[in-house]
Amino acid sequence: MCTPLRDAASHLPMFFSHLRNLTYPHNLIDLAFLVSDSKDGTLELLSNMLQELQDDPDPKMSFGEISVIQKDFGQKVTQDFESRHGFAAQAGRRKLMAQARNWLLSATLRPTHSWVYWRDADVETAPFTILEDLMRHNKDVIVPNVWRPLPDWLGGEQPYDLNSWQESETALALADTLEEDAVIVEGYAEYATWRPHLAYLRDPYGDPDMEMELDGIGGVSILAKARVFRAGVHFPAFSFEKHAETEGFGKMAKRMKFSVFGLPHYTIWHLYEPSVDDIRHMEEMEEERKARERKEQESKERSEAMFKDPKAQWEKDGAAINEAMTKEQQSSKSPDGENLENAEEQPAVKLAEENIATPDGNDLKEAKERSAVRLAEENVAAPDDKGT
Repeated sequence: MCTPLRDAASHLPMFFSHLRNLTYPHNLIDLAFLVSDSKDGTLELLSNMLQELQDDPDPKMSFGEISVIQKDFGQKVTQDFESRHGFAAQAGRRKLMAQARNWLLSATLRPTHSWVYWRDADVETAPFTILEDLMRHNKDVIVPNVWRPLPDWLGGEQPYDLNSWQESETALALADTLEEDAVIVEGYAEYATWRPHLAYLRDPYGDPDMEMELDGIGGVSILAKARVFRAGVHFPAFSFEKHAETEGFGKMAKRMKFSVFGLPHYTIWHLYEPSVDDIRHMEEMEEERKARERKEQESKERSEAMFKDPKAQWEKDGAAINEAMTKEQQSSKSPDGENLENAEEQPAVKLAEENIATPDGNDLKEAKERSAVRLAEENVAAPDDKGT
């Protein structure tokens, strides 16, 4: 198992967790690492973690032969996403990566090795059975599909490795127009190749064992028979049919009649690395979130201040209600000062006057007089009537 490393200290804990979880017998796996052009302590951390792995009390956990090589190749491109994947850096960067791969392979390939598995350290998720799964196809060279997770606001997921493809007539015609040392790279508008890419053919519900013949391959996860390398196939550090490194390796293997395949529905997941635009957008989203939280906090504080003393607010509301009732009562009084009760009695007296009529047709005055006399007689009581 070969792994080139450069400023990979932050990825090593994740990588070693994958090593521990591999189901293929660990004692049958030799590990080979090349640390180059690193400034983040990758070599020291790698040595410590390898020692811890080999000293594990579980006898099934330790691996076979361990090789750690340190050699710089003068790689100047920084490891951030924007720099590593910028178009201008691709040709030179990939040629140096090819040198590193060839150096590691030539120094560690043994006559006893049947397979060579190349694995990047920044793979986030992969099946524990990946070695057995790929070996089962018995191809000379085989790769899985490689995607990466994204934040929800970017769509959730995305094809990552576009270096696994089938050749197209458009790309062949393009190659004929380029200079001898030119290197075609996929995924860039500068080179419109119109090739079928393994990544874009993925179906999450498809058969993971379905095979697709390829011409170029990506380098995130490659399983190849050792005899392919012993026959002379390598990673071109120059322009081979206008390709270099892993894509050139696929081209060279096909030229030498080896089988090169990919699995469109068997997917592993690369670590998400935000681009400069992604980081800028995330910063804007963070500012919006903070502004929203400040607004909510201010609204909460206003509400708490308003209802901090419920009794005081109750008394204030009660006073306002009483004041409103007083004003209403004052506005209901008649112009001459009599209250509403007297105003209601006057219509009753008038109504009584209008309804009084004597049997013999006498006028209203006579009726009033007789009514008054009768009322007086009913209210007269003699002193000796009390108590009867």
